[in-house]
Amino acid sequence: MAFLEDGNNPAVTEFILLGLTDDPVFRVVLFIVILCIYLVTVTGNLSTILLIIVSPKLHHAMYFFLSHLATVDIGISSSVTPNMLVNFLVKKNTISYLGCGIQLSSAAFFGASECFLLAAMAYDRFMAICNPLLYSIKMSSQVCVQLILGSYIGGILNASSFMFCFFCLSFCGENRVNDFFCDFAPLVELSCSDVSVSAVVISFSAGSVTMITVFVIAVSYSYILITILKMHSTEGRHKAFSTCTSHLTAVILFYGTVTFIYVMPKSSYSMDQNKVVSVFYMVVVPMLNPLIYSLKNKEIKGALKRQLSKKILS
Repeated sequence: MAFLEDGNNPAVTEFILLGLTDDPVFRVVLFIVILCIYLVTVTGNLSTILLIIVSPKLHHAMYFFLSHLATVDIGISSSVTPNMLVNFLVKKNTISYLGCGIQLSSAAFFGASECFLLAAMAYDRFMAICNPLLYSIKMSSQVCVQLILGSYIGGILNASSFMFCFFCLSFCGENRVNDFFCDFAPLVELSCSDVSVSAVVISFSAGSVTMITVFVIAVSYSYILITILKMHSTEGRHKAFSTCTSHLTAVILFYGTVTFIYVMPKSSYSMDQNKVVSVFYMVVVPMLNPLIYSLKNKEIKGALKRQLSKKILS
């Protein structure tokens, strides 16, 4: 039952997710493609986590952050992908009112946590390149744990604001969400209550996360660039820059799509374009991160070869 009577207005108890397309053939194609992407995402990120755990040479700050980034990437993808896959197989995909709120807050938690983790990783690269003699002190195990906890606390605060604003919205009749998951923007369009306060809270929360983390990343890489340009050795410059390329690529991919969704004026693109970019941000990027780090990082590739050699010899 999708509605309960509340006075003269029916209160929504579930939502219908319209998904990406109505074309039955295209739905089958998308199901196969996105299922393969999800399997690669989970396998790739779990492999990264396990490789870091079992490889002693990867037991330092950079890879400690990377293991948590891989965990968050699994979380981002898992918050929306299983439900989206179900959507391709059924004619009408419904999600309960509470389930919608949980999905929205889960996506907000993992998205914000990834922002803070990318900022922490930028700070780690800054310390490694600009202050190498103090690196072991400044990036001790205690500091790394504090940065990780701070990232998750930031994610919890962001998710709490989304959850609070979701439950402040009233839905009086229309329950068809024009998206493949419970995103805040299409839910606001369905609300029959005043959304001005909720919109301000969400904008402040998401905007604060983005601005703080972008500032940390920008400042860190500004100092890194200055330090690299001051190096006299070409080999030293190349080595210093090579330690940043994987992280910088991940930052560009993640923030590029986030900027398109949350910063660009809504009038400049359609809801269908927003869906495509959301799929890239929440489904494709989590798959690409382990590939980026494994292909561009010599230590990861070396550790992988050593572990494979041990398995083959045993």
